[in-house]
Amino acid sequence: MAEKQKIINIAVIAHVDAGKSTLVDAFLNQSGVFRENEQVVDCIMDSDDIERERGITIYSKNCSVMHGDVKINIVDTPGHADFSSEVERIIKTVDTVILLVDSSEGPMPQTRFVLKKSLEQGINPILLINKIDKKDARIDEVVDEVYELFMDLEANDEQLDFPILYGIARQGIAVYDPDDVKEINIGAGEEKIKKNAKGMNGLDITPLFDTIINHTEPYPDLNDEPLQLQISALAYDDYIGRLGIGRITKGVIKAGSTVAVAKGDGNIEQRKINQVFVYRGLKRVSVEQAEAGDIVVISGIADISIGETVCDVERPEPLEMIHIEEPTLSMYFMVNKSPFAGKVGKYVTSRHIRERLNKELEVNVGLKVEETDSTDSFKVSGRGELHLSILIENMRREGYELAVSKPEVIMRRGDKNQIQEPVEEVVLSVPDEYSGTVISKLNLRKGMMREMKSENGFTRLEYHVPTRGLLGYRSEFINDTRGEGTMVRRFFGFEDYMGDIPGRTNGVAIAQEEGVATPYAIFNI
Repeated sequence: MAEKQKIINIAVIAHVDAGKSTLVDAFLNQSGVFRENEQVVDCIMDSDDIERERGITIYSKNCSVMHGDVKINIVDTPGHADFSSEVERIIKTVDTVILLVDSSEGPMPQTRFVLKKSLEQGINPILLINKIDKKDARIDEVVDEVYELFMDLEANDEQLDFPILYGIARQGIAVYDPDDVKEINIGAGEEKIKKNAKGMNGLDITPLFDTIINHTEPYPDLNDEPLQLQISALAYDDYIGRLGIGRITKGVIKAGSTVAVAKGDGNIEQRKINQVFVYRGLKRVSVEQAEAGDIVVISGIADISIGETVCDVERPEPLEMIHIEEPTLSMYFMVNKSPFAGKVGKYVTSRHIRERLNKELEVNVGLKVEETDSTDSFKVSGRGELHLSILIENMRREGYELAVSKPEVIMRRGDKNQIQEPVEEVVLSVPDEYSGTVISKLNLRKGMMREMKSENGFTRLEYHVPTRGLLGYRSEFINDTRGEGTMVRRFFGFEDYMGDIPGRTNGVAIAQEEGVATPYAIFNI
């Protein structure tokens, strides 16, 4: 029997904009995935148009590279809090994580969340301090902050003994000692070095590859065990339908075989696998069979869902269902009945909108769609403003025309029948002279200050604020800080209702003819 392929599954986790997708570019560039003369775009894993325009990762994606005789499956994860439940599921499929931390920002709210989930899974992370060429880099302090974060999250002794590397992902460099890149900084002068994911000055990301292989045991040989594969993500193909993605915990999966599917309600049903795909580089390649430890894509099970386990028919062993985070925000999607209806879209009827929303439910598990009393209106619930705004923007680009209501926060009843509302953890960094205005505005919005400290002319604020208090606040925050402030937020949990928040006293503006207007001008009417 052929020797089992050595497989290591890794995820790159971090706060938004720490350089996750850029690091994956370096992995792909330096492992021979592309031809020498092939034109490669930046952040190649961010293939969606909106991902490219906004410079963010929305959908978790997979690829694989070979280093020596080891196959490394890499998962690029979203950094935004609206997609945190996707990150949570992905962590269950990997053997180690690369924790990416910005050399000047240090650990941020989403860093804490993704690291906490990794430690709970018993994963031993690898720390990479990125962007060490920044002028305001504070490398030693950031390493200390990460150690403190590990201790706060009750990491065990083995997890605390994590390897540390330093890198510049945009140059495709990782080193054991930050002094190794000083010559590059001197050579760059005041100019920003041109991005080069293939490495430079004889440096590349080989130290990171070596650390992954030395720090992580390849997946054990469990091919002779009964099949067990939990679905952690979904995809959709117009030709072959719904696809389930997950790691084979044990056993072997074969194309054309009959399997047992353990459903969310406890029932076990027999289904047939049509095709099995694995990742080679960026491509999805059809194979006859895949082994334990590999991340695979399966087709043929039309009703497959997140958390379900694909098992051996004779000896089904279901895994515990994966919990999907509940929505916190809802909007009504309606047929456009304004005077300008039908002028900008191809798909304008309620049937079109319903079909598109149902198609979105195939892959967007954090979304919830409900029918209403009106046939022209649908209640759509998601995990935040970004989550819903991306759906609306995708529909608009595809030619759908619709009206939407203002977002509403989803309340719930607590143990004592009291009203509870979603609360977010918000971390803000603002110039000292604007901190008073920001504090005043957040207090009005029922925010509770958790921490405040000043450093290098900037004040760092940590707040717990009800989600409804943050609706529409970002643009106001940018104006108040003259564009110099940064604000990051993450769902914290449900708390008892915090009281009424003052609203605007102005009325409603109704357009009576076509024209161009800016939100800032309308806001002040």
